[in-house]
Amino acid sequence: IYDVLTGETPLLDAAVEAGKGVTVVPADIDLAGAEAELVSVMGREVLLREAIEAMDRSFDYLLIDCPPSLGVLTVNALAAAKEVLIPLQAHFLALQGLSKLLNTVTLVRQRINPELSVKGVVLCMYESTTRLAGEVVEDLSAFLASARSGDTPWSQARLYKTVIRRNIKLAESSSFGQTVFDYAPKSNGAADYARLAAEVFELEPAEAARVSKGEEHEKEATPARSGALEAAPADGNGHADVPASNDVPSSRTDARPAPTIPAGSKSGRNGADRRPESSSRPAPAPSAPPVPSITPAAGSS
Repeated sequence: IYDVLTGETPLLDAAVEAGKGVTVVPADIDLAGAEAELVSVMGREVLLREAIEAMDRSFDYLLIDCPPSLGVLTVNALAAAKEVLIPLQAHFLALQGLSKLLNTVTLVRQRINPELSVKGVVLCMYESTTRLAGEVVEDLSAFLASARSGDTPWSQARLYKTVIRRNIKLAESSSFGQTVFDYAPKSNGAADYARLAAEVFELEPAEAARVSKGEEHEKEATPARSGALEAAPADGNGHADVPASNDVPSSRTDARPAPTIPAGSKSGRNGADRRPESSSRPAPAPSAPPVPSITPAAGSS
């Protein structure tokens, strides 16, 4: 992807067929220097979008995995995508990162990509046995519910019922260069991601199971629909199997500027910061509406 952003290689030439109907454009260590190299490039925020538009091949979906920052790479992803899916760890500090991310999404939609919207939030590395996780879910659900009447990029977003539980198989599978469906098809991680796919794409359970096995689907390819994966990075690779429930209270998320968890909210406790992943430089702050900041609950420890 580094060569694509620097204009040295067309997007499809950098793509690698990964099998099972999946094509990947990988990144390597060179991408770490892209932010500095692109800083003086005219139109740097839309380089990825232009590369996608130049493709002469259609895909059902384009998923753009974003880095844990709000720089040029993240803005590129937001400028190219139509929808944003936000993975979030159920920790208080992750909510602060979410607030900044939503502010950036608002700016990008105002100035670069008017079609951009937030599709939803999915909780990952979830531990239902902790009190903090439940409190974060309550605060996030309340925030999203209170924002339903607002005219913001996340006014139609939702908090997915499916959560991704901590599971060591997810970390192990990547070290073996395999998907979790190939490495540990019966693990909690595989089950959770299959359920999430079914919920996000509104598939029937049988269809979701078939897709997770990589079976070809019959439908005709449609013009690519881009989605940026914005999320706060996990605070570690290790996951532990937790026989926890896979459901949390759902809530459609429509909100105002950025998530504001009022003082007195329950989630103002210790938590690992989960910064949002994105792909592009943050848009200028001027005309953006004020973004509510998330503050710890009164008396929280």
